[in-house]
Amino acid sequence: MGFEQNFSLKGKIAWVTGASYGIGFAIATAYAQAGATIVFNDINQDLVDKGVKAYAAEGIKAHGYVCDVTDEAAVNSLVAKIEKEVGVVDILVNNAGIIRRIPMTEMSAAEFRKVVDVDLNAPFIVSKAVIPSMIKKGHGKIINICSMMSELGRETVSAYAAAKGGLKMLTRNICSEYGKYNIQCNGIGPGYIATPQTAPLRERQPDGSRHPFDSFIIAKTPAERWGETSDLMGPAVFLASDASNFVNGHILYVDGGILAYIGKQP
Repeated sequence: MGFEQNFSLKGKIAWVTGASYGIGFAIATAYAQAGATIVFNDINQDLVDKGVKAYAAEGIKAHGYVCDVTDEAAVNSLVAKIEKEVGVVDILVNNAGIIRRIPMTEMSAAEFRKVVDVDLNAPFIVSKAVIPSMIKKGHGKIINICSMMSELGRETVSAYAAAKGGLKMLTRNICSEYGKYNIQCNGIGPGYIATPQTAPLRERQPDGSRHPFDSFIIAKTPAERWGETSDLMGPAVFLASDASNFVNGHILYVDGGILAYIGKQP
């Protein structure tokens, strides 16, 4: 077997949560290209239908399901359904997430809890649901989509930063508890990625200048650009493949160097 076969996902079943579009879609597409069977879920049928069509346009037959990943009973039911209709999950990517940009003193406890529920409790719930079958199968890969906010703070994102910091430590704890069962749990921390959601922040101003936030990101990133969803595809395949079988409890930051850089002198 050639070394490149270590990166093959042929015969694997990969479940990416919240993967109808954006980062989750890019990761699932990479997995399909590497040979995996794709399972994804989203919060409503409309998003699932759009996701199935988007995958089909890429030549991918994806299995889409409606599921609220913060609902433990619904997740357990979905895992049983996936195992019956597709097979045991070999690769789980906890991608579903939300952010609420509200100054901390203006944020209600309910709003804070909602972010933590989706960004931290849900990965706990979904991971917990798939681990028993991974143990029985003798292997498994869990990849949590963390953030640079797992390491840094920033105004208006107290809940998001708290949740992503917690997700970093959940990643390390899953490694600690289940590494002996040949389960690897790692994280990916994307930098600032060019998606439809961030498009308004990258639009040129009427005078042709950059948006102030765009200028800020370019100045803080040694690569001097925003990341593309495609930049996450290689790292995601690596962490899902046999090539990373001795990599566990690690957070791989795909950020163009932001976390290594103090920034340009004014």
